[in-house]
Formats: sequence, structure tokens, C-alpha cells
Amino acid sequence: MIKKIIDFLKNREKTAILAGTLFYAGYFPVAPGTFGSLISLPVIFIVCYFFGTLGLLTIIILSFIVSIISVKEILLHTEHDPSFVVIDEFVGQSVTFLTVAELLKRNADYWWVYIIGFLLFRLFDVTKPFPVSYADKKINNALGVVLDDILAGAYASVCLYVVVLLLK
Repeated sequence: MIKKIIDFLKNREKTAILAGTLFYAGYFPVAPGTFGSLISLPVIFIVCYFFGTLGLLTIIILSFIVSIISVKEILLHTEHDPSFVVIDEFVGQSVTFLTVAELLKRNADYWWVYIIGFLLFRLFDVTKPFPVSYADKKINNALGVVLDDILAGAYASVCLYVVVLLLK
């Protein structure tokens, strides 16, 4: 069994596709980016609930590293920012909750924050205000693929913080 795992990991293209598509979720036939963001929420909920800001920051850093490595490999075989790559949505969606992660720690009463955070991230990821649009169009490598989602997540995070302050 361990030999099979090692052999799989040695096949960089297969491993990159598995990670880059969030275990093939990127092949969802309708709006794969939205679907990737949506399926990220249970993981983000668990991390925020049990570990707060430190846990979320750890997940963001680890998923950023994995996303850069996997997207770099995928870009060797496809065009810039293919729709089936959704690991960048996971990273950006996670960034959205950084400003409120401590509030969400051990607190399920704020379930609505996840819905608003999801909607805000999708808004900024789709509309791509500057500098999100710059990263999307001008940085034509793995960093650009991921950076536009991180920036969209940063916009969403600031807005989410304000919304939570107003509604709390």
C-alpha cells in the first residue's frame, strides 16, 4: 500500500491534478469555481471552529504552497488558469475568514458568517476589482492563478469583518 502511495506521488502530473482540482471537484460541470469555493466551507468551518486564526493561517499557508506546486505542473500541460483548477478557490475562500476566525472558534452560532463570506468571496472573485484583475491578467504563472483569489479573499475578508461588526 505504501509503495502505491509513493508511486502515485512520484507521478507529478497525477498528483498535481488531484490537488489542483480539489480531489476532482474542479470537474463539476457547472461553475466549478463556485463549487470549489462551496466545498471548501466544511473544511474552513472545522478549522475555524477547533483552531481559530492560527489553524486557518496554517491551512492557508499549506494550501498556498500545494497550490503553487500543483498549478505550476498543470500549467505545463494547459492554458493559464484553467477552470478545472479550483485549489486557488480554496485558498481565497480561506483568506476570507481570517478576520473573523477567532469569533468563529468554538462558536456555531455564527453559521451565517460562512454564507456571507462565501457570497462576498464569489462577488470579488467574479468581478475582479483592481488589483485582483491585475493579478488575473498580468501575472501569467502559478502565482497569478492563486494570487487573484487571495486578493479577492482579502477584499471579502475586510467586508466580512465590517458586516459582522454591524450585525453582531
